[in-house]
Amino acid sequence: MTSVRRDGLAGPVDAEPVSRPPRRRSPASAPSAIPGPALPAVPGPALPPSPGPEPSAGPGPPPSADLRLARELLDGLADAVITTDHAGVVTLLNATAGELLPELAPGADLARCAVGALARATAAGADAFDTEHRGRRLRGVRRPLRGGRCAWYVRDVTEERARADALLVERSRTAFLARAGNRLGLALHRDQALRAAATLPVPYLADAALVVHRPPAPAEDAPRWLRYAEGDPGVTPEPGPANLCAVVPGLAEVLSGDAGGFGPEVLGGEADGFGPEPAGGPVELGTVLPAGFGRPGALLVSPMPDAGGRAGALVLVRRADRPGFEQRDVELAREFAARAGAALTTAELYGEQAHLARVLQHSLLPPELPEIPGVALAGGYRAAGDSLRIGGDFYDVLPTPGGALFALGDVCGRGVGAAVLTNRVRQSLQTLRMVERRPTELLSLLDRALLDAPDAARRSQFTTLLLGTLAPGPDGGLLVRVAGGGHPSPLVVRADGRVAPLRVGGTPVGALAAPRFAEVEVHLAPGELLLAYTDGVTGARGGAGGMEAFGDRRLRRAVASGAGLPPAALVDWVLRRVDEWLGGKAHDDIAMLVVHAAGR
Repeated sequence: MTSVRRDGLAGPVDAEPVSRPPRRRSPASAPSAIPGPALPAVPGPALPPSPGPEPSAGPGPPPSADLRLARELLDGLADAVITTDHAGVVTLLNATAGELLPELAPGADLARCAVGALARATAAGADAFDTEHRGRRLRGVRRPLRGGRCAWYVRDVTEERARADALLVERSRTAFLARAGNRLGLALHRDQALRAAATLPVPYLADAALVVHRPPAPAEDAPRWLRYAEGDPGVTPEPGPANLCAVVPGLAEVLSGDAGGFGPEVLGGEADGFGPEPAGGPVELGTVLPAGFGRPGALLVSPMPDAGGRAGALVLVRRADRPGFEQRDVELAREFAARAGAALTTAELYGEQAHLARVLQHSLLPPELPEIPGVALAGGYRAAGDSLRIGGDFYDVLPTPGGALFALGDVCGRGVGAAVLTNRVRQSLQTLRMVERRPTELLSLLDRALLDAPDAARRSQFTTLLLGTLAPGPDGGLLVRVAGGGHPSPLVVRADGRVAPLRVGGTPVGALAAPRFAEVEVHLAPGELLLAYTDGVTGARGGAGGMEAFGDRRLRRAVASGAGLPPAALVDWVLRRVDEWLGGKAHDDIAMLVVHAAGR
């Protein structure tokens, strides 16, 4: 009778059991290191000899093949692997460990090894270390193993650290340029742009900065410059030496446009002008640096270009105890100088435009009202959100023999374009009144003048207008004749407080080939007044919903509630009611004119 034995071999049941050789100890329990050409074995007891061949335990490689595979896997790791026993003695090193830490060998006491950071971490029981070793940056982490043993995994992070440092540098450069761009973009005046260009590079790019500016005006031939250094209380504008270009190396070439820049130049010694000045020699660069700056060590001159060439130059100086300018510093300085030059050009252009706008504003703002016997005048004006305070609404009063001529109008459009047309209407009225003073006839002449202007049809240059004359009467009252050209009707405030519109009508001036103008006449008793206004008052939108117009009815109530006030106070009263209605919202141009019969 046969049966299958536990060892998988067939045979008779009554057969003698087969004698098995003694089992070999596994490699994990052997005291020797994993065999390999690069790692010497740790001394220890030898393995007992095998009494005979061991029967196969199934499919798979033999134990020696497993050891070789494990060794290949360890040697293929990018990290260095060091294992120690419970006493801290090195038992294994892979190939990467042999390259990064050649001081280590199996059998060495890790707490007393030549790798200082690793020895200190082992002695202190720390789980990590970070150190510089043989010009490489190493980072190690300890992991505990069974039986009190441990393994150190050490990685070379040199390139990783270099990439991280480069990323930080690039972020810093980007942040600097962003901050500089914000400051330079807000500098709308030349002096602000120059100060920003001098202060921003310190101390990030240099210890001292000089901004040399060559004004565009041909009368100012000598360049001016500003200086700023770390620790200075503020930017110092300097007249500079007469031979500034001779003092700063490379400055003349940069300002003339012959070079894209000068430097970086390493300075030092008497040959560069920083030692004792020879008798009769040139002025040293040190004379344009702050007192106590110390010995300069590096110089960099970058052009500040503008649309027409070179607006100036940026001079950066570093002290001798600071590293010189690297290539990336030069590139950053050139980029900053280019932005500073653009900001300076923009500021100068803005300054020219602001000067022209001030001249235009002065000629277009409502005039100072004249004194007319028997008449009290007051005007009010608000431009529609224009910082220059000029717009398309206007009023004017021109004295005439025996009275005055007044006008209040609203030209088409808003802003500077409307202000230019306003000035044309006012100038035309001042000229035409020399030949005609009757309101309706004067409107007709003005209409023809506007229609005959170049490109009048294309530009839609027309205006609504109230044009009137004032003639004081013997009783202290006023005889007012008003001609209308499509403008809102003025209001008449009687002595008893009644408010009523004075219907005029008419078509806009300068809009139609066959216009129609109307004229009315009203007598104002002493104490009564006429209030003319533009549609910016009644068209002001606000209220609870924010879109309702102020309207004629609210205007009449506001005027009635302010009846009896002096003319200037009445204008302020009405404008305050309009502001309350607007609630801070935008509005159209507003103009008001009050004519009050003051009596004798």
